[in-house]
Amino acid sequence: GREASLEFALRCRGRAGGRITTALAPHAPYTVTDADLTATAELARDHGLPVHLHAAENRDQTDTSLARHGATPIEVLERTGILDTDVLIAHGTGITERDLPLLARAGGRTAVATAPRGYLKFAWPGTTPVRALRGIGVPVGLATDGAASNNSLDVWESMALTSLIQKSTEGDPRWLTSRQALHHATVQSAEAVGLGDAVGRIAPGRRADLILVDLTGPHTQPVHDLAATLVHSARSADVRTTIVDGRVLMRDRELLTVDVPEVVRELAERLPDLTDRRHGRRVQEYDT
Repeated sequence: GREASLEFALRCRGRAGGRITTALAPHAPYTVTDADLTATAELARDHGLPVHLHAAENRDQTDTSLARHGATPIEVLERTGILDTDVLIAHGTGITERDLPLLARAGGRTAVATAPRGYLKFAWPGTTPVRALRGIGVPVGLATDGAASNNSLDVWESMALTSLIQKSTEGDPRWLTSRQALHHATVQSAEAVGLGDAVGRIAPGRRADLILVDLTGPHTQPVHDLAATLVHSARSADVRTTIVDGRVLMRDRELLTVDVPEVVRELAERLPDLTDRRHGRRVQEYDT
């Protein structure tokens, strides 16, 4: 319930030297009542917590909301007070023109997370309206969604796909440029999760979150434009070293904090129990 979620969020907020942030996360306007959304918004404001939820995930959801409630999912967020909190909206491919003024004048910090691989997999007809959101000052961060919609969970791929799909959707090869894609992957992603003052840029006073990328492979040569090479030629496997808040977590492709073979072994042990809870069925059934 809400009280248990609030207790957990307050207890875990700021752990790991401030690296752990928490939020209240009602699922979506189509699964949570207006009363529950209103109560969540009040708790978020009272305790200084952000809100994360799905809204206007696709156009079908928006059309259904209009038919049932006479309001778009974003309008539901506005009337329940969610837009007066710091809110991160997942997907938003069903955001309409009538929603933009509400998002632009929202009382809290509003952001959207886009995860384009899943939209392709589910054959959704649209994608997150990054250009329109950027035009009203709403940050759009890059995401992967879950393994059911994005098997590889590769955020580097999300960066490249965001750039390519935005070009195709807008019919404009000069939009979203490689530099703009990098900006969404770094600065805007940091802003989207409320860490815009701490990470996302290499600057004095910011946390030392850095990656070292190997661009010596044949697929990244020649490097005519560094941004274009990073977005459209490099892959996540080219990241050699990862540093988080000054701590080296991976060096020369070796993870220093996780025993990968042990994790895989534990998964193999636990998987039968997970399958049994599904009454013997596979965890996911779909034709692709």
